Amino acid sequence: MASREITNEWFNQRFDLLVQSVADYAIYLLDRSGKIVSWNLGAQNLKGYNSDEIIGRNFSEFYSREEIEAGIPRHNLQIALTEGHFAAEGWRIRKDGSRFWASVVITPLFDDTGEHVGFSKITRDLTERRAAEERYRLLVAAVRDYAIFMLDPEGHVASWNVGAERLKGYTAEQILGKPFSVFYTAQDRAGGKPEDELRRARETGEARDEGWRVRKDGSLFWAVVVVTAIRDYNGDLLGFAKVTRDTTEQRRLHEQVKKPGGVGGPH
Repeated sequence: MASREITNEWFNQRFDLLVQSVADYAIYLLDRSGKIVSWNLGAQNLKGYNSDEIIGRNFSEFYSREEIEAGIPRHNLQIALTEGHFAAEGWRIRKDGSRFWASVVITPLFDDTGEHVGFSKITRDLTERRAAEERYRLLVAAVRDYAIFMLDPEGHVASWNVGAERLKGYTAEQILGKPFSVFYTAQDRAGGKPEDELRRARETGEARDEGWRVRKDGSLFWAVVVVTAIRDYNGDLLGFAKVTRDTTEQRRLHEQVKKPGGVGGPH
């Protein structure tokens, strides 16, 4: 018996009822070779093609020439078929040649007998979000009074702002990829303090601490530290954000106030 193709009436009727009115997401179907066999309003709004223009053409139309030559569209379908799911973000191309930053999900589809008949593809425009993230990144990079940087899930430094360089004495080239435990005293490292901060952040979402930290030149400063766990939409740990503030002067003044005859005390 010949296999049923993804364009069969049973599937299309139900799919059309679900997605035809969706305007904010491009939701469409591909056959096994990647040719487009359905097209919703969101796809038209996002990519600029009406259904008559695009149905029957390969979905690689939305990729750059370099990606097509490298076989990326075909590779993405293969990953979806092999692993049951493909999800990624990247630049895609509209009909007019303009680019947008897309979140893409490709899912293989099977008929009632378990035979592979095609793929569903959902695309969302995240250009504004990416622009906002880039503005935030530039803002963080310019902050001079706070060390703001990222750690990977194992605690290695993954980003470095000008405030971190100013406070800790390392350039980005010197510190990226190094374990963040280098900022702790030998006593704190021996006691497992760096690992404990990451553990608390993983378990509760955030870890706060005050204590002595070590600059590149070996000098100490009193730091107020916040470590925040960063997770994706599935809850998987991506790494940690770490904010460090130098409060050495405030601590010195506080200690003087506590002493008899200190600042503000009897003379």
